[in-house]
This record gives sequence, structure tokens and C-alpha cells, in this order.
Amino acid sequence: MGYVTAASVPQPRPARALEASAAGGRRSLAAALLLGAVGATVVLLASGQTWTEGRVAVGGGSVALDAAGGDVTGVPTALAIVGLAALVAVFAVRRAGRFLVSLLLTLSGAGAAAAALLGAGDRAALNERAARTTGDAAARVQALTQTPWPYVTAAASLLLLVAGLLALRYGRGWPAMGGRYERDGGPRARRTRPARPGADPERPEELWKALDRGEDPTHAG
Repeated sequence: MGYVTAASVPQPRPARALEASAAGGRRSLAAALLLGAVGATVVLLASGQTWTEGRVAVGGGSVALDAAGGDVTGVPTALAIVGLAALVAVFAVRRAGRFLVSLLLTLSGAGAAAAALLGAGDRAALNERAARTTGDAAARVQALTQTPWPYVTAAASLLLLVAGLLALRYGRGWPAMGGRYERDGGPRARRTRPARPGADPERPEELWKALDRGEDPTHAG
């Protein structure tokens, strides 16, 4: 009577490793899409909110002034749009193209965050409004305060940055648009089904069924 040795038992480790890798790719893909979409949306919304507030002296009193993020700097909004486009383009390209688009997504997030932080204490937009309000080009805003929105914009920009880093790290294994095509660029062969016994391939219903299966009914077998 023979004995089954440990060496003769199939080891499932490679299959499990492949499954774990695929699961990790799906998780990284979902995380990048979520972070990138949320980050870009919040940046666009936050850039329209009031970033800075202040007052300017007029006559014997003062007038309150405020400036939205788009008045302070348009860089975060522009880079959020670029980052969102890059996030979509990641799935339209492969290999070196995917790396470059992922890098663009990463840099868009970093640039938007830096621009938001630099614009948090910017006085130029409010000083310009103070000059228009008073009619004095030398007028300057007083009691400048910042709202939380520049920092919300910076935090949302970091989500774009993280999405880009995920794309750089795991993007090579993500799917691409045009799944019908193989890695070499050639179309995948369609699976054909044999006609049912006794079915007339020239009948209209059989032609429609062949088209539904992706077959060319005019092609002779």
C-alpha cells in the first residue's frame, strides 16, 4: 500500500498569491477612484467659498470685504480639473503612458495643495477690492482673517496626491479601456457557438441570434 507524501500534494500557494494580488489591485483601483473623485470635487467646491476676510477704512468707518478662493488663486481649480482628467486617462493608456498620466495626477494634487496653502494668507485680492471700494489705489485691507476653506482645499488636494501615488504603485495591474483587445493590441477571437441541429442559418431569426453572439453570419465557415 502506497503512502501519499507531502511532496505529492499540490500546493495552492501560487494560486492564492495570484488571488491576493488581484484583490489588492481591485482595492487599490477602488481607493484611487474614490480618493481622486472626492478630492477633485471638494477642491472645486471649496475654491468657490470665502477664503479671506478683512475691513477697509472708508470715511469715518470701515467696510467689510471678503475674497473667494477663485479670487485669491485659480491654481487649485485648474489643477483639480487636470487631475480629474488624468484620473480618467489612466484607464485609456498603458505602460509608459499610464506612468506619465499617474505622475501628472500626483503632481496635480501636490501643486493644488501648495497653491492653497500659499493663498491662505494672501492679501492681494482683498487689497484690490479695498482700492476699488475706496477709490484709492493705496488703500489696504485691515484685520485680515482666514477661513478654514484654504485648508480644506489643501486637504482635498492631498487626496488627489494619494490617488496618484496609488496609480504609480499599482496602476500597472489595473485594467484598461477596450478590454476586447489583448496586450499585443490584436482583437480577441470571438467564441462561436455551433448552430442548433436542424436550424437554418439563413433564417432571419438565426441571423439575429448570430449577430447577438458577435458572429458574422455572412462569413462562410
